[in-house]
Amino acid sequence: MKLPRHTPVFALAFIACALAAGCNRQPPAEGPPPAAPPAPAAPRPPDPAGPRLYVSDETGGNVIVVDPEAGTVVERIAVGKRPRGIRLSRDGKQLLVALSGSPIAGPGVDESKLPPPDRAADGIGVVDLATHKLVRTHHSGQDPESFDISPDGTKVYVSNEDAAEMSVLDLTSGTITARVQVGEEPEAVTLTPDGRFAYVGCEATNEVVAVDTTANKVAGRVKTGPRPRGIAFTPDGKTAFVGNENGASITVIDAAAHKAVATIEIPPTKGAPAAPRPMGAVISPDGKQLFFSLGREKSIAILDAEGRKFVRKIDDVGTRPWGIALSADGRKLYTANGGSGDVSVVDVETGKVEKRITTGGSPWGLVVAMAPR
Repeated sequence: MKLPRHTPVFALAFIACALAAGCNRQPPAEGPPPAAPPAPAAPRPPDPAGPRLYVSDETGGNVIVVDPEAGTVVERIAVGKRPRGIRLSRDGKQLLVALSGSPIAGPGVDESKLPPPDRAADGIGVVDLATHKLVRTHHSGQDPESFDISPDGTKVYVSNEDAAEMSVLDLTSGTITARVQVGEEPEAVTLTPDGRFAYVGCEATNEVVAVDTTANKVAGRVKTGPRPRGIAFTPDGKTAFVGNENGASITVIDAAAHKAVATIEIPPTKGAPAAPRPMGAVISPDGKQLFFSLGREKSIAILDAEGRKFVRKIDDVGTRPWGIALSADGRKLYTANGGSGDVSVVDVETGKVEKRITTGGSPWGLVVAMAPR
């Protein structure tokens, strides 16, 4: 708009106000303006990986999942009757556990007075570690207690305690492909690192039976101390160490000749509730240190594997430690303590029991795996 020259100041102000009013006219509002869309949520960072202990609970029928760093029970996985022997599959994706329908019978129990066994409950259960679900149970022979897995992950070698035999389970077909008569009350089963032989500890005959896994025939018999339990091989497979529960000793075996070459005595601890009873066995990743849980003595024995001699003990670990495992870096020991219903975390260097994690039930065996927290 063109204004005449010399327009009064008050008129200019009036015109400015009118123009401002005209420019600010808006249509009637129909409601509040829409809210701005929320900012997208930041993606959750991936959970850090941490160790998990998978513990077989013989009386509870579960595998108990434990976070050893937090000192807590994470989960309980129902698997079946009397879970005892437990191992990771070779690819780390599954957990295998020995299940038994035979009633529990401790030392001195009159087995004729026990209830009949439930043979339908016998087998090797398979747990998917991605879902923590039991996905199948393979028939594996009568009263399976312990087992080992072939290096290629396709076969399982199982001790069938009531049948005095070792059975061979093919995981691909889910069938038993061989049965080998060993000795009375077979328990521990450990393969040589190359998988060529399975060593089976037979409690009632005080021997380890070496089975050729190619021919599925007995290749040798080695006399041990009374009631052989845990078996561990050096990484090169040349030497085996066998814990003798009722002998407070370790039998050293030349694994090439299947011959006992030495015995390592485990001295008693003054004031301990019982004599040392070597049970579970594990060897350090470098093959230099050997660890045996000592059962009712409530302790762990540490041996020099290269020098074949006793070194020291870690006392007051828990009541009746049986299953034993090492962390991946070899710095932490874990024990399953059946008598006290807990799991211990032990610092190897200092010998200090850092944690006692209550699980309940009767922990028997355990393995270590990496899993998301």
